[in-house]
Amino acid sequence: MTEGRELDTGRAAPDGRLSVVATVTDGTHVLTVTGEIDHHTGDQLRRALDGTGTARPRIVIDMSRVTFMDSTGVNILIAAYQAVTGADGWIRLAGPTDSVLYVLHIVGVDDIIECHPTLNEALAA
Repeated sequence: MTEGRELDTGRAAPDGRLSVVATVTDGTHVLTVTGEIDHHTGDQLRRALDGTGTARPRIVIDMSRVTFMDSTGVNILIAAYQAVTGADGWIRLAGPTDSVLYVLHIVGVDDIIECHPTLNEALAA
């Protein structure tokens, strides 16, 4: 069963805006992120992650439409990982683009947060 709660209906604007759409699939919070995650846009992702604050949260972030991510995004993901695992939950990343996966690999985030090629694989893991 999928329940939707849309945070932002727009696609990423040419000026680097970020769009985050939140849904729930079988009790798992799915955040579909589109655009650039950086100093100017990171708060939107941070707020969406804060909105998943349930007991034992299960979160999948679909990053297949993220075109750029800097250290702001890395810090947001690490903070989310710490908060979610501290609440006895889990977080997974789905479909990170090559450029995002490169950043995740360079800083070692892919060693602590599971990365899956597709959203379906992340949900099924």
